[in-house]
Amino acid sequence: METTIRFELNGKNVEMLLDPGLNLLSVIRNQFGLTGTKYACGIARCGACSILLDNAVVRSCTLTVSVAEGKKVTTIEGLSQNGKLHPLQEAFIKHDALQCGFCTPGMIMNAYGMLLRNPEPSQQEIINGMQSNLCRCGAHVRIVDAIESASKEMQGGK
Repeated sequence: METTIRFELNGKNVEMLLDPGLNLLSVIRNQFGLTGTKYACGIARCGACSILLDNAVVRSCTLTVSVAEGKKVTTIEGLSQNGKLHPLQEAFIKHDALQCGFCTPGMIMNAYGMLLRNPEPSQQEIINGMQSNLCRCGAHVRIVDAIESASKEMQGGK
C-alpha cells in the first residue's frame, strides 16, 4: 500500500506517494534523479551508497524509504552550495583522490559525516573512520590526504 513519505532532501522538503518498503537508495536515484549515490554490494559493506540521515552516515542500499520519514537526507549532490563545491569535494579533486570515481561519492559522504563528529581528526582517526568504504582503485593514501586537507580548510585553514 502506498503512503505519502515526507522528508528533507538536500535542504528541500519533499513528499511522494510511495510504497514505504521501497529501497531508499532506489528512491533517491530513480524517483528523485540523484544518481551520485551508487549501488554496489547491496549489503551495506562497501560504502558506495553512503548518505547522511539526520547527519549520521548510513548505507542507503539496505534501508527502506520509510526510515527517511520526517528526517533530513543529504546526498553527494547536497554538499555543493550555489554551484560551489564543498571543501571535501575540492580536496578530492586537488589530491587526485579518485580514479574511476565510482566509490568517490560514498567516500566523501562518509568523510563528511566523520568530520561533523570530529572536525579535526588525526591521520589514524581518518584511516579508521574510512576503513568501511572500499576503493578497488587503491587511492586510499590520496583519500586520507584529501580528508586531512579538507578538515583544515573547513576549520579556516588552521
